[in-house]
Amino acid sequence: MNNNDRNGIPANSGPEKTPRSIAFHVILGAALLAFIQTFSLLSPILLSFLLVLLISLAVNPVISRIRALTGGRKLPTGLIMAGLIAGIALMGWALFVPMKASIISISEAVPGYWERLQKPLIKMEQQAVLFEKKLQAEVRTEIALDDPAAARLEAHPRLPQTVPARPAEASPSLRSGLMDMLKGALGSFTAVAFNGAQILVVLVTVFFGVVFMLMNPRPIFGAMFAMLPERHHGRALVIMQRIGKSVPAWAGATVVGMVTIGLLVFLLMWPIFGIMDALVLGMTAAMLEAIPFLGPIFSTVPAILLALGKGGMTPLWVLIAYVAVQALENNVILPFIMARRMKLHPLAVIFSMLLCVAAFGVLGVLVAAPLVTIISIVHKELYRKHYLPTVTDADLDRLARIALHEKLSDDG
Repeated sequence: MNNNDRNGIPANSGPEKTPRSIAFHVILGAALLAFIQTFSLLSPILLSFLLVLLISLAVNPVISRIRALTGGRKLPTGLIMAGLIAGIALMGWALFVPMKASIISISEAVPGYWERLQKPLIKMEQQAVLFEKKLQAEVRTEIALDDPAAARLEAHPRLPQTVPARPAEASPSLRSGLMDMLKGALGSFTAVAFNGAQILVVLVTVFFGVVFMLMNPRPIFGAMFAMLPERHHGRALVIMQRIGKSVPAWAGATVVGMVTIGLLVFLLMWPIFGIMDALVLGMTAAMLEAIPFLGPIFSTVPAILLALGKGGMTPLWVLIAYVAVQALENNVILPFIMARRMKLHPLAVIFSMLLCVAAFGVLGVLVAAPLVTIISIVHKELYRKHYLPTVTDADLDRLARIALHEKLSDDG
């Protein structure tokens, strides 16, 4: 008789873990497959919810401080949203006067631009016709050299030409080629406009979602806890608290990136190109930097219009400057700022941007860095503390050095 029997406790008194049936795994696989198949339809909804949640968590510390003075959440939320709308309206008003003068100047110069554009096109078309005639003469000469009988027939005045000229339909002119190019550009513009409309719909939804979320966020977080078993509430609370502390760092990094882009645009437009409204252009670029895809396009339009008012090659150089700034921002500035402020590796930020763009579209850039942080927090709380309870960051660094054949005393 064993000890458990002597103490009156049955040997199998502990709860037995029954193996899950095959039907459970089949249902789980079917649910996963259905989610994958419908992800393209659900991605805008998931992205909107993620943006609402992240922006609300980022603004919540400000709401909490103002709430301590007012005693409620509705008044602080209204003040912040009113300030945001007022700032956008003031930015538009500041751009209206120089843009109006530039548009008037452009409308007066359009006939001259069109005339200067027509002259080289007509000249190129004439050269193309001459080249075609010369090519036909060379072909007839080659035929005459290869076949003397054909040359005699060619020389007879009553016989038609051996090599008839191609009809006009067979040789499209330069203008028709230009029209085809314009049609292709129009099709691309239509696709861009469609994607832009989808982005605007998502942004409007996120705006109102953030407003309602900031006014009363407790039911949303309560619903999240209601979806989890009670025994997991403690761990879920720790995860949510850590996420709530990390999201303001993402918001701060975003603001730093916006200010950096605004300064770059200002320093390029005023000292280099001599545009006197460079401060407004810089502020506009900084504000619109928060909107991927559409933001850089909208910030480039007023700069190009102001540059067209100056004439010459300035519009082309301004366009190149904006493209260079955006390339530098997407590949260097933003990953570096996000990595420093959120304590992430720049490579993780870059690849998270690519993955989020592939999953959610261009707006996925907004949630890339915070998603990496959230995944890191969830991994540490659910996996590392359970399976690697005694492993420290120093231990992981030592293992990485050994894997890379580095000396442990090497700090590089």
